[in-house]
Formats: sequence, structure tokens, C-alpha cells
Amino acid sequence: MTWSLDNAFETPGGTIRWMARGSGEPLVLVHGTPYSSFLWRELVPALARIRRVYVFDLLGFGQSEQREGQDLSLAAHARNFARLLDHWELSHPSVVAHDIGGAVTLRSMLLEGASFRDLTLFDAVSGGEWERGLFQLILEHPEVFHQLPGYAHQELVASHMRHATNLGYRPAILDALLTPWRGETGQAAFYRQYSQIKQEHTEEYEQLLGEITIPTRLIWGTEDRILPPHYARWLHDRIPHAELHWIEGAGHVLQEDAPAQLLAHLMSAFE
Repeated sequence: MTWSLDNAFETPGGTIRWMARGSGEPLVLVHGTPYSSFLWRELVPALARIRRVYVFDLLGFGQSEQREGQDLSLAAHARNFARLLDHWELSHPSVVAHDIGGAVTLRSMLLEGASFRDLTLFDAVSGGEWERGLFQLILEHPEVFHQLPGYAHQELVASHMRHATNLGYRPAILDALLTPWRGETGQAAFYRQYSQIKQEHTEEYEQLLGEITIPTRLIWGTEDRILPPHYARWLHDRIPHAELHWIEGAGHVLQEDAPAQLLAHLMSAFE
């Protein structure tokens, strides 16, 4: 399945790949881990009918550069996101973010000085006690995971991705999601990014969440096993003016489990 990001942006840590489609007011989509902008493939054409849509792969992910020595912390991703917005000359875009993309956008806004027109977070890392499960194991035992045989690594990543969906992936979709993490380079990149994503980088802005004044929407799958519904309630308690919407039966990856419902929420907000 073809998904090509036709532009490049150079950061201190390497090249970020991106693309833009459509015309109108700017809308930026921010993915999470262990995914890439490929998750937005079915939403971009529809959203591009009403907005100028920007998508990119976080450094170390998807089609962006993967190499040793990269700073792939949430703090670094937030700085790179702020740089991208400057490069695109976007002063107040609408932003939609998923998974760690939530933490990246919140850090960019609250600590890096980025300004958004409005913010939509769905099944997103935002704060609280989220450093658990696979995150915690990789942080505690990075040397073990780096040494996994290739077949074991691929099965681990595939299993982790399956755990994120409540309805399952089509085979070709799972294969495309796995592609950036295959081989020696991909395996090293997978554990490199996971070993640097830490809760301390969301704790640094938690006390500022109540100062968010822009229109904010929270959308959550009721069957999310990665970030269960109490994380949505935690965030809503701290941004009390935010709208909170539930998508019944959907897991962590709404782009796969409920793309039509997710698109309906976004279209109603941006039209």
C-alpha cells in the first residue's frame, strides 16, 4: 500500500518527512508510537476537502530518518514539532494528536511557545501514571530487547500493535505498520525510541493543563487497553472546559477501529 511523504525537513537529529494536501485553514495531524503518519491515510483525503492538512513522521518513525544517537524523547519531539510549525509558517493551526502525539503537542504548546487554534486529543498520552506495561519493561531492560532475534522482535511488535485494536487489522495494514521496524535498523530504532519516552517529560507540564484556554476536544475508545478510559477522565478533570466524546467498542487506534466515527467528529468540528 503506497503512502509517500514527499517533503523533507532537516532537524539537528535528522530528516523528518512530511506532506501537505488540500487548501484552506491549516490542520496538523500528529501520530504516536509505534505508528507513523500511515495511520492517517484514510482521513487525509476527506479532511483535505475542507482544510490544508499537514502530516509528518516523527523523527525515528516511519519514513523519517532512523540512526544511532538521535534524541527521541518527548521533549525533543516537541522541539521538532515547534520547528516544523515555523518551517510551515503556521502560527495558529488546528491540531489533532494521537497517543504520544498528545504529549508532543501539549509540550509544544505549554513549554515551547507554540500556538494552536484548537486542539483535539484522542486516546492520547497526556500525563498521570502512564509509564507502564511495555514502556516500563523496555526502560528497565533495554539490553534484553536490543538482543532479541529478529523473528521474536517482529512478533513482539505485531502483538503490541494487535493489542491496540479492538477489532483487528487487515493483513496488509498490519504489514505496512510493521515495515519501519523490520531488519537491524528498524529493530534498533524501535527500542531506541521506546527507551527514551519517559513520564518525566509529561510531569513537567501537568500543572499547566488548567491554563489551556483554546477549544479542546477529547475523543476516546471505550475499549482502549493501552490508555483505558480513566486516562480520558484524568485529562478532562484538568482541562474542564474540554469536550469529552466516547466511541463505543473502539480500542486505542481509532483510525483503524472507527475511522468513520472519528472523521465525523473531526468534520463537524472543522467545517
